[in-house]
Amino acid sequence: MKVKHLFVLMILTIVSCQKDPKKALTQNKLITKNQQIAEVEKKATEERILHTDTIRISENKNDVISHIFANLMKQEADKDSIVTSTFRLDFFKGKTKISSSTVAIPYYEKNSEWGGSLGLTNSSNKNSSFIKIDVGYPACGYTFSYYLFYLKNNNLQLVHEWQAMSDSGWGMWTEFITDDLDKDPVKFYCKTVSLEPDDNDLEDSGVLKYSDSTLFSLQGNKWKKKLLSAKEKPYYEKRTTATAFYQQN
Repeated sequence: MKVKHLFVLMILTIVSCQKDPKKALTQNKLITKNQQIAEVEKKATEERILHTDTIRISENKNDVISHIFANLMKQEADKDSIVTSTFRLDFFKGKTKISSSTVAIPYYEKNSEWGGSLGLTNSSNKNSSFIKIDVGYPACGYTFSYYLFYLKNNNLQLVHEWQAMSDSGWGMWTEFITDDLDKDPVKFYCKTVSLEPDDNDLEDSGVLKYSDSTLFSLQGNKWKKKLLSAKEKPYYEKRTTATAFYQQN
């Protein structure tokens, strides 16, 4: 009788041992699935897009990109109530996403407009790996943010960023200088130009200033930049009039 009870107990133990691994495996799968769902939900929350603008660049199928989606990801205010807007820029060629980059813009104005073009300068070959993007509120006196990207072999680099403003002929902007207009250069320069009215009684009288002379050189597949003048300090200054300045340019 004792032997029979012992035999039954052994069978129950074996059955129990056989069921436990299956139960544990099911629980592990459930935990893993819940973790995956949580990760997806967290990623979706982190990447929630507040607004999207489309920047149309080119309809030429041979160009590096066709358009860019500017996705507003978040807006944060600092202790001085200055709001910084963070955008994820998605670069597309047709329906294929090539690359992405993130930019943070302080003082971003609602209803600002985005623009973009290919080429380092207005005279450059448009079949270029340089992509210039600008954003700002379309009215005099508002500051625009500019970004110069370089896209080669699907590798994207933010080469330079700057700001510009124009109001009734006066303002501040960045000029790029290169000798290679028919192809992308391996070296180029830029400088900040400002044309400001002075204290003279003449309405058209002002001061022309150059600052932040910068050298850009292609090293391997990356652009390096070197400041050639003192940061934010004019290295050239000349009294002129707005009329004379625009006539010679």
